[in-house]
Amino acid sequence: MLLPVILSGGAGTRLWPVSRSAYPKPFMRMQDGESLLHKTLSRALRVATEGNVLTVTGRDFYFLNRDEYARHPGTELDCMRFLLEPAGRNTAPAILLAALHAHEHFGGAAMLLLLPADHLIQNLDAFAADVARAQALAQDGWLVMFGIPPTHPDTGFGYIRLGAQIGENAEREIAAFVEKPSLDKAREYLASGEYVWNSGMFCFRADALLEAAQSACPDVLAAVRACHASAISHESPVEYSREAFAAMPDISIDYAIMERASRRAVVAASFDWSDIGSWKAVSEIVSDDTQPDAAGNRVHGKAVVIASENCYIQSGKRMVAAVGVKDLVIIDTADAVLVSDREHAQQVKQVVEQLRSDNHSAATHHQTVHRPWGSYTVLEDENDCKVKRLTVKPGQVLSLQLHHRRSEHWTVVHGTAKVRVGDKEFLLQRNESCYIPMETLHRLENPSDQDIHLIEVQCGDYFGEDDIVRLEDRYGRVPAKAP
Repeated sequence: MLLPVILSGGAGTRLWPVSRSAYPKPFMRMQDGESLLHKTLSRALRVATEGNVLTVTGRDFYFLNRDEYARHPGTELDCMRFLLEPAGRNTAPAILLAALHAHEHFGGAAMLLLLPADHLIQNLDAFAADVARAQALAQDGWLVMFGIPPTHPDTGFGYIRLGAQIGENAEREIAAFVEKPSLDKAREYLASGEYVWNSGMFCFRADALLEAAQSACPDVLAAVRACHASAISHESPVEYSREAFAAMPDISIDYAIMERASRRAVVAASFDWSDIGSWKAVSEIVSDDTQPDAAGNRVHGKAVVIASENCYIQSGKRMVAAVGVKDLVIIDTADAVLVSDREHAQQVKQVVEQLRSDNHSAATHHQTVHRPWGSYTVLEDENDCKVKRLTVKPGQVLSLQLHHRRSEHWTVVHGTAKVRVGDKEFLLQRNESCYIPMETLHRLENPSDQDIHLIEVQCGDYFGEDDIVRLEDRYGRVPAKAP
């Protein structure tokens, strides 16, 4: 069988302020309204055996992934399996855990197709054809990578040097991996025709990968096996012991296995590809609603552009005006604005580093924060109060919790909420309110089949998330205990 494995997560640095660590690039919506994760799932389902897909993602991203899959018209949720990482790790541990899971549930001959969730591929017919080429090699025991024929001398990608032709096929052995080159070297690689970009996409049998790991990095494989054995449950979603997970080496699959393996091959892709690695890359994606004007400006959202050239503007609810500027990327969100020269767009991650060093929440969260039960939008955040608008999805319930340093007032503005305050439970209708004192157990539930909306006013001297003391939680945010 062919089992696509989607790697979904990220640091949320290169496409800030739209992408953030709590809402990274796979969940970012493109101009057509579809997220990169949605598009990745579409191509995974195009080639998956019986609709089975395995996703490796952070524990905090599980509900974002699940909800995105539920919105996809071709998804059978029973066929969607999840491995949940309790902390960030590199690709070797993630992929080897996926291989062990596939070996256990589908057998060693299961074919894994590794797909990062933050790439953009639009030609699905060419993609499916190239996957078939890779699958034929992988069936014969090759560890296969997809290489992207370079279109220009790019210093932001790793390269693969092509080796000998494999049999009568056009596919080639991998002669060497090359780190991100200088511009002069990148020009040489492009002119030679013997190099492709390393896409980070793979295809191999589960047993072939595990055998290669045993030979190339037995210490890494041993740590991964120990982590796999630590799973609290081997049914989806699979969660691992945080201690066993942290004990795995933080290493990429390229360094751990591919650079040392003996049977490694590359399929030069015939499909279009972008890793959406910067706002400059986003600005170059042509769509029907962002065609450039006569001066080369492209706008997604609301903007007035006067005497400006070659700018990309993406706005949310607010109007953006650009006057007498050129070669800029301007990204406007509810709580942050980015203005960058197109050629310096790679340096956006330095903005995130600065925000993190300042302990600023804009590095992590948007003004609207997604939760398993719905979302909340911060309307005001001051030293003496915090005001949120909560949206709770049908049938969902917040954790049973209390706070040490703040009280709360809830007012329903749409729908009917079921509320517990202390030992009392009652329904709260539209335009009705309740008060939750400090140190008081409380819970909010949506018993209806429609979203409910509330305004929450917090009063106190501290409003951090770490002042939430959860006693019960259906989403597993009270730490699970091993049997």
